Amino acid sequence: MVLSPEYAFLGFLAQRPTHGYELHQRLTADLGHIWHASTSQTYNILKRLERQGFIAGTVQEQANRPDRTQFHLTATGRRRFNAWLHAVAPAQSRAIRLDFTTRLYFAKAIQPELVAAVVEAQTAEIRARLAALKPILAGLPPDQILNRQSLRLRVRQMTLLLDWVQECRKALEETP
Repeated sequence: MVLSPEYAFLGFLAQRPTHGYELHQRLTADLGHIWHASTSQTYNILKRLERQGFIAGTVQEQANRPDRTQFHLTATGRRRFNAWLHAVAPAQSRAIRLDFTTRLYFAKAIQPELVAAVVEAQTAEIRARLAALKPILAGLPPDQILNRQSLRLRVRQMTLLLDWVQECRKALEETP
């Protein structure tokens, strides 16, 4: 699982071709409380995505300014982004905070009809993880105090994440 803003950059490019600095500005403005990337990190990610064939850049000359590169998705990049958009984040706090939230942002921006399916799939993933943890917790001997406490924490986290995902759904439904 990739936990970097690369899918955010692919998503912005799925909306329209643009240059690296604007991609960095959009990440900061639209997803800045989810992803933190310096300008140099943004350009490093873009270079890697270009080397991997997911994006392509065209150098644009500018009068009295340095040249800049405008990036666009390649067909391979569009397939990768679309596969990610329809995937599910692992039932882990960090993955849900970063990956699921970013996926939800692009589902709403690009395919609003997909929002409910994204939320449902993530809900099912969290419920499955919660269902797997509960019998493990129940089966632990009472003298395994720290193991029990650790599993109790994980169960509470999953329960909280489940509630939070539903809050996301409600907030998106209420927003025009």
